[in-house]
Amino acid sequence: QVQLVESGGGLVQAGGSLRLSCAASGRTFNNYRMGWFRQAPGEEREYVAAISWRGSTTYYADFVKGRFTISRDNAKNTIYLQMNSLKPQDTAVYSCAAAPKDQWRWEYWGQGTQVTVSS
Repeated sequence: QVQLVESGGGLVQAGGSLRLSCAASGRTFNNYRMGWFRQAPGEEREYVAAISWRGSTTYYADFVKGRFTISRDNAKNTIYLQMNSLKPQDTAVYSCAAAPKDQWRWEYWGQGTQVTVSS
């Protein structure tokens, strides 16, 4: 089992920045690919970004490229999502997830943290 706890959400004006964190506990953190997802009210959950188990490779949805940066610190069992140039359409609950390091099957999920961007 892997337990994931997100933090860092909040209310920010359009154009502002937030940094989300996701702390993991349980099984060896660096055995897992990690990702961020988001879900807006009335919408389906969508993929935002992912990072390889070493942190050497990152992946982004087109709508966040150039604005968001995913990173990880395996010594702290934590991943981050730096979000810049935020837009009102980025408003959602952001959740982190873990997948076995060579797979894209997301097995563990956090509860999420609310991000609200005002116009």
